[in-house]
Amino acid sequence: MKVEKRPAGYWPLALFFAAFVLFLYGPMLVIVVLSFQGPEGGLTFPLRGLSLHWFYKLAEGLGVVDIGAALRRSLGLGLVVMVVTVVFSVLAGLAFRKKLRGGNLLFFVVVASLIMPSIIVSLGIGLEFRLLDTALKAVFTAWGMEDTLSTFGTTLGLFTSALGAHLTWTLPFGLLIMFAIFNRFNPAYEEAARDLGATPWQGFRHVVLPLIAPSVVGIGMFGFTLSWDEIARTSQAIGDVNTLPLELQGLTSTVTTPSIYALGTVTMVVSFLVMGLTVGLAKLLESRKRASP
Repeated sequence: MKVEKRPAGYWPLALFFAAFVLFLYGPMLVIVVLSFQGPEGGLTFPLRGLSLHWFYKLAEGLGVVDIGAALRRSLGLGLVVMVVTVVFSVLAGLAFRKKLRGGNLLFFVVVASLIMPSIIVSLGIGLEFRLLDTALKAVFTAWGMEDTLSTFGTTLGLFTSALGAHLTWTLPFGLLIMFAIFNRFNPAYEEAARDLGATPWQGFRHVVLPLIAPSVVGIGMFGFTLSWDEIARTSQAIGDVNTLPLELQGLTSTVTTPSIYALGTVTMVVSFLVMGLTVGLAKLLESRKRASP
C-alpha cells in the first residue's frame, strides 16, 4: 500500500500545535500531579511519595478559610447564573428574530461589557451598590425606621451585586450563541405547527425548544463555567463573602503546602464534570431529535 507523502509544512505545524497544547494544558497537568505529593512533599518537583494526604488536609480546612462554604457559594452562584443566562438568552434570541426599534442599540449595550476591562466593570458595580446603600440609609433615617437602619448592612452580596457582575460576562456570550442558532433555524417548522392549529406557546414548546435544546444546554454550560472561575468581576462586587476562586487567589500567598494544588484539582474536576454532563446531555437531546419522526 502506498503511503501518502506529508506536505513540507506538516511537521512544523504539528510541532507548533503540540507546543500549543502543552502550553495550554501543561500547567493543569502539573497542578494535578503535584496535588498527589506524599506527606513530606513540597510545592515543586520531584514528587516525594504518592498519596491523597493533601486532599485529606484540604477536607480538614485551610486555616481560617472555610473551603466548604466557599465551594457552596460558588456552586449556588454558578447555578443561578446558568439558569438566568439560559432564560434571558433564549428570550432575547426569540425577540431579536423580529425587527426591533432600537434593537441595534440594545445589542451593543449588552455586548459592551465584553469590551470593558473586567476589573472596571466590577468597580463600577460595587460603586453603584454602595451608592444604593447610602440612599437606602438616608431613606430609613428620613422615615424614622431606626430598627431597619440598625440591622441594615449592605446590598452588596452573592445574589445581588455579584450575580449582576457575572451576568455582564455570561449574557453577551449566551446572546451571541442564540443569534447563531436562530440564524440557521428554519421557520418552516413553526409555520407548519401554526397551520396545524398550534398556539405560539405550543409551537415554541413542542417545535422550537426541542430543536434548539442541545445549544441551550451548551449556553447553560457556558454560564456555569464562566461564573465558576470568575475572579476580576467578582472581586469588588461581592461584599463581605468570597467565592472559591477568590479564596484560592488569597490562599496562594499564605498556603505553602500542596493543599493549594489539591484545591485547584478539585475546582478543575468540578469544571470537567459540568462539561462532561453537558456534552452528554447535549448528545442525548441531539439523538432524540434525530430519532423523532
